[in-house]
Amino acid sequence: QVQLVESGGGLVQAGGSLRLSCAASGRTFSRYSMGWFRQAPGKEREFVAAINWDGGSTYYADSVKGRFTISRDDAKNTLYLQLNSLKPEDTAVYNCASGLYPGRQYSTYDYWGQGTQVTVAS
Repeated sequence: QVQLVESGGGLVQAGGSLRLSCAASGRTFSRYSMGWFRQAPGKEREFVAAINWDGGSTYYADSVKGRFTISRDDAKNTLYLQLNSLKPEDTAVYNCASGLYPGRQYSTYDYWGQGTQVTVAS
C-alpha cells in the first residue's frame, strides 16, 4: 500500500516562507516521479511543480517559478517544496503525488496525499 503524507503548512504573512514535506511509504520512492498540486477555495486543482525520478529535471508553473523550489531526498523517502516570497494568491491546500512521469496534469499521477493547508495573509 502506498501512502503519502504532507506536512509543513500554516499561516504566514505575505512575503514569508514555508517548507512543505511529503513523506512516502509502501513504494520504491527513488523509482518514481513526484509532483505538487494545489487547490484554492472554490477553484480547480492546479499544477505547481514536479521532479523526475532521479531529481535531474524539475518543472514549475509560471506563477511560482523563481519563488518555489521542489527537491527530493530518496534516502529519507521525502519530497519537499520550499515556498518563498509568498503571496495571498498562494493560499490553497497543497497535495503531493507520485507517478511514472513528472507531468503537469493530475491524471499523470496515481497516488496522492491528503494535503496540507497554506494560508498567506497580507
